[in-house]
Amino acid sequence: MRKEPSAPQRPSRLYVLAGFLFAVLACYVGVLYNAQVVHYADYLEQSQRSITKSEKVTASRGILTDREGKVLVSNRQIYSLSFDSSLLSKDDDMNAAILRLVALCQEEGLPWTDTLPLTDHAPFAYTLDASSRTTKAGFIRFLQSSMELLSTSVTTDEVTEELLNSSGLPAEALFERMRLKFGIPEDWTDTQARKVLGVRYELALRAESAESYLMVKDISSELISILNDGAYLGARVLSSSARRIETDVAPHILGVTGAISDYTQELKDAGYAMNDSIGLFGAESAFESYLRGTNGRRVVSFNDQGKVTGETYSVEPVPGATVSLTIDEDFQRSVENALASVIEGLTAKDGVTRGGAAAVIQVGTGEVLALASYPDYDLSRYFQDYAELSADTEGRPLVNRATNGLYPPGSTLKPITAFAALDSGAVTPRDTFNDTGYWKYPSTTWVGGLNCWNRSGHGKVNVTSAITNSCNYFFAEMGYRMGMDTLRDYYAAFGLGSKTGIEIGDAAGSLPTQAEGQDLAPWAAFGQANQLYSPLQLANALATLVSGGQHCPAHLLKEVRSADGSEVLALGDSTPLNTIDIQPEYLDAIKKGMLGYTTGSLAGYFKDCVVTAGAKTGTAQMGGEAENNGIFVCFGPYENPEIAVAIVVEKADAGANITPAAVQILNAWFSVPKIDTPIQGENQLVP
Repeated sequence: MRKEPSAPQRPSRLYVLAGFLFAVLACYVGVLYNAQVVHYADYLEQSQRSITKSEKVTASRGILTDREGKVLVSNRQIYSLSFDSSLLSKDDDMNAAILRLVALCQEEGLPWTDTLPLTDHAPFAYTLDASSRTTKAGFIRFLQSSMELLSTSVTTDEVTEELLNSSGLPAEALFERMRLKFGIPEDWTDTQARKVLGVRYELALRAESAESYLMVKDISSELISILNDGAYLGARVLSSSARRIETDVAPHILGVTGAISDYTQELKDAGYAMNDSIGLFGAESAFESYLRGTNGRRVVSFNDQGKVTGETYSVEPVPGATVSLTIDEDFQRSVENALASVIEGLTAKDGVTRGGAAAVIQVGTGEVLALASYPDYDLSRYFQDYAELSADTEGRPLVNRATNGLYPPGSTLKPITAFAALDSGAVTPRDTFNDTGYWKYPSTTWVGGLNCWNRSGHGKVNVTSAITNSCNYFFAEMGYRMGMDTLRDYYAAFGLGSKTGIEIGDAAGSLPTQAEGQDLAPWAAFGQANQLYSPLQLANALATLVSGGQHCPAHLLKEVRSADGSEVLALGDSTPLNTIDIQPEYLDAIKKGMLGYTTGSLAGYFKDCVVTAGAKTGTAQMGGEAENNGIFVCFGPYENPEIAVAIVVEKADAGANITPAAVQILNAWFSVPKIDTPIQGENQLVP
């Protein structure tokens, strides 16, 4: 008999599977509850730190090139150590993290940024007198906002150590209040506390702007490895760029970038932060607006250990523009070497310390082809050597003598006086005078006169031979005939006694003066009588003369291009400031007088010159027992002048002593073909 099959039974594994799924669901719910309820605040803080941190990206600074595109100043990538308090959790001890990081800097011999104006050891005292204006302004804000210890009506200029002491806030008291405010442990020494408080102070200054605090700039790869391996809390390595000097010439022209010494509201409104660098002098400062570039922003995410896990640019940075200068690097080097050679040669003979300068201007444009100042310095070591350089009060290497050195022009002024006399009608090219060796006032109102340098006299001279023989008799007579006011008007028309317009700045100098009742015009006419001009002014005045009267502003800017080279943003301005109507007959008479130097008394030097040139020497009498300065101006080529040169050597006794430098400079320019090429920066496309 056949049996019916029994009903199927549910396998037990289904219950097991259902139980497993239930357990997984329970765990999932538990994790969600733990994350969303129990540790909600912790995870929210961690999430906010890792997702919402936005920071500035500093744009790469533009490069500086010479007129032919040779790079003079570029950039190099550097890494800096930053302390970022946002990378610490609420359970981390910020003070301990700072102290550990400071100790590492000490071990590595690295100074960190600490502008708190308190001495670094007890007994504490203020260091406000040695502080910059930016440091003082920051300190005042700190006392007013962070510490609430100073009235908001107090200004930067009013804060002194005496004011703080009289307000019941001596340095020791401030130190103790800061220890209390920032929770420095009582068992820490004053030295430890001071180091940490310096960092806390820097963080407080940047709290409002959310600016990073850069402890140490330009750190080594070895330190980066230590920071990574040691898991230093709050430490972060940031990349940026620093200037790299690519040449050994033109330190006074190029300048440097550095920390902002006066962080004004104007700079803040322009987007500068306290950590930013800015051009301090020279081209770096003059063309700051072109070189700076436009900063960007990025959002950076971190993991729970503070390590960067991602970056997203919200605004791309735009590099600074390429600024092409009018100087030629090789020619600049030649001018510097020529100047140094003649000065060092003189010093080797007499042991006298002396300085000097040379300026070379392109005729008809005002472009500065070279500026040399002796002694100079290594621009790449400017900050390391600054204390030594600034302490040299005899050599004064930090002074740009070419633009800011002011000297009596001596007889180098005679060609311009000659034009003034011709143009004003005081003399004609055909008039002659008998130089007896002593000029006396023609009028009975005045008694006395002056000696010509040649006491025997030059005999009959006209305007041309008077220039060639540097006849003081002739020019004293011209000065007497024109008078001081007329002389001053003509000199001013050539740019003497006023700034040249050069972008790096220069001294204005001074036109000749005289007290009421005096008549110093005869002396002023040949370069005496209290007038002072820079070598750059003398070169530009000569360029104005031999150009036929085009008085152009002296300038260093050749061209500005966008970082990718696709767009010309600016060109140097050669538009004449004024035009002097110089009749060809007058100019010919003056140039012939200057040619007489290079083919006459100075022919021994100029026989090796590659072009025919005109020149004029000068001896600036300094008065008393002071040694006379030597001055030399020249132009070339004679028929169609392209460049004008002015050289001054202190204590050189006479201008003829520096003639070799002038010949070297002329040969350096005219021996090498000059081809102005399109200016391109590094890694840039040809437009």
